Amino acid sequence: MTSAERSGDMAADCSVQVLFEHEGVFIHPSTDEGVDQDLLVSGSLRIVDKDAEIVVEYRPQEDSVDSTNMLCAGKDSSSVVEWTQSSGERSNQLLETQQSYETEWDMINAVSFKKRACTNGEGSLNHSHERNKWAFSFSISDLRCVTVKEEGWTFLIFKLKESSSLPPLHFHQGGSTEFLDGLRRFALLTESADDASCLMVSTPNKALSQSFENLLDDNNFGLKFKKDPYVTTLGGFSKVTNYIYDAFRGTEEQHQRPPEEVADLLGEVIPGLEINQQEEPGFEVITRIDLGVRPQVTRGAPLSVEDWTKYQDHEGRMTNVPLLKHAIFKGGLCHAVRKEAWKFLLGYFPWESTLEERKVLQRAKTDEYFRMKLQWKSVSEEQERRNSRLRDYKSLIEKDVNRTDRTNRFYEGIDNPGLTLLHDILMTYCMFDFDLGYVQGMSDLLSPVLYVMENEVDAFWCFVSFMDQMHHNFEEQMQGMKTQLIQLSTLLRLLDLSFWNYLESQDSGYLYFCFRWLLIRFKRELSFQDVLRLWEVMWTGLPCQNFHLLVCCAILDSEKQKIMEENYGFNEILKHINELSMKLDVEEILQKSEGICLQIRSCKDLPHSISVILGLDSSLCGSGPTDCGSAPALRATHRADACSNGHLRETSSHNNSCKVAFIS
Repeated sequence: MTSAERSGDMAADCSVQVLFEHEGVFIHPSTDEGVDQDLLVSGSLRIVDKDAEIVVEYRPQEDSVDSTNMLCAGKDSSSVVEWTQSSGERSNQLLETQQSYETEWDMINAVSFKKRACTNGEGSLNHSHERNKWAFSFSISDLRCVTVKEEGWTFLIFKLKESSSLPPLHFHQGGSTEFLDGLRRFALLTESADDASCLMVSTPNKALSQSFENLLDDNNFGLKFKKDPYVTTLGGFSKVTNYIYDAFRGTEEQHQRPPEEVADLLGEVIPGLEINQQEEPGFEVITRIDLGVRPQVTRGAPLSVEDWTKYQDHEGRMTNVPLLKHAIFKGGLCHAVRKEAWKFLLGYFPWESTLEERKVLQRAKTDEYFRMKLQWKSVSEEQERRNSRLRDYKSLIEKDVNRTDRTNRFYEGIDNPGLTLLHDILMTYCMFDFDLGYVQGMSDLLSPVLYVMENEVDAFWCFVSFMDQMHHNFEEQMQGMKTQLIQLSTLLRLLDLSFWNYLESQDSGYLYFCFRWLLIRFKRELSFQDVLRLWEVMWTGLPCQNFHLLVCCAILDSEKQKIMEENYGFNEILKHINELSMKLDVEEILQKSEGICLQIRSCKDLPHSISVILGLDSSLCGSGPTDCGSAPALRATHRADACSNGHLRETSSHNNSCKVAFIS
């Protein structure tokens, strides 16, 4: 294809986003289809986003299309398109014809292949027509299955839900694996039970195929809904995200979809999320739980610069670390201390390191950072063109950076240097962890860290440590999110069984409305300054493991009365929780969260599953409620130090140990 032809093609496709493209894909027409048996059709296979609908397109090579032989698409009532040949007399309307072709192409769900006799008698045009009648396009929501076959090379057979199979596509020069990987970004491919070569396709329809980014939108979620050309590795959750959007705007489609269907969707998107108390084995059945009275706690003042220096010896080592963490947990840090203290809390600096050792470490980490940065900075355009994953990461990062915390002075305005640093750090992280790369939401985790550090290298390594804790939230299998939602449900049943039963009766027992809280640690729920306070408190690892789950419980405890008194249903609960954004007080939440921890710790018959979730030592379960807030609590601090230096890691083992049924 010439550069001019490519430019014309790009102009015609200016309204679409190309997500995957591979040239040199062949169709082998058979003689029983009435075509030249020597004809070999070569073309390009693409995955594109058209108005938030993911579409697979196959186009024969442009050089086989005569300019007087344009193809027009005629749409019938069944949305099955029949290709017809334009008259040569309309050659002066080629531009209009091509525009019509592109418009109609967007509406294609399937293509019917009907041979039409050549009307001009010219063999070359006939040969061209034979090639171009094989162009087709379909939405992945209409795809039933893909069969993968081998005959010296790989070829794929697509079968749509309401039509016969499309022509097999032959990958003579490779690329089938990359195409299937691209398809997996937007659909679930599972082997058929009857045929291992057949991959069954499960994907949302057009109304449910918007990006996961909508889940992360700021308040007024429904009003701010935007189409997003990307469905990330968490794209499965876009099904439920779009149900929420439909619920907020009250569409006809939503009214036709009962809440129990969304419960099924959640079970499909996060397999194993549901907990059947009656049938699932391994439950710890508790006949009576008496948590006692929830104690009142008080918060302290933020740790000052003077206080911080008191915990350093003459060589710069931090001393009495358990007491220091306890002070940070109770009051947080004044902003002047954060730049240094966060490096310790996140594990970038070892607590026992001297000032000189930290300088050596920073020099080494600076060299390592810029070596990784150079890797993506030095990628040529030609290399980038052949690296679809890097292109996807880069495009998504650029898009997210331009809308991350833009009201914050550190990131506001055009050509802001803070945005450049945000972009460069995220791109370098892709080099550091290319398997994970970039997933929407990660910019939210980096933004406060960069704001505090005001240094590219320090911010990167603190972000790396933060992502060590949060990695499971963004992995394709979503094991971290599944585990946390199950753990949260278990805790809520212990704390307030009647409220949990109410949520369950409204098909909300999955606690999906807490998903954003867990995914990006309340980043979109609190003001920017409150996020800084909450994160530094949680990074202490006190007063228990997975303290962020108790923060969720504290917020839900404050909202349960309104939810139950107003008799909120599924949609109202989702809307109400979303509207809490920027209306929460972090100090009140932390007070209640710590009180819940003390209440649970004082329980004499604490279920083992709860002890596992919160990392509570059995010997302390019955020790009084003052343990968390006084000197004896330092035992808990030492225990938290043993848990990955305060890192709150979720593992798959928790999934099996947090099952508990409560009988009222």
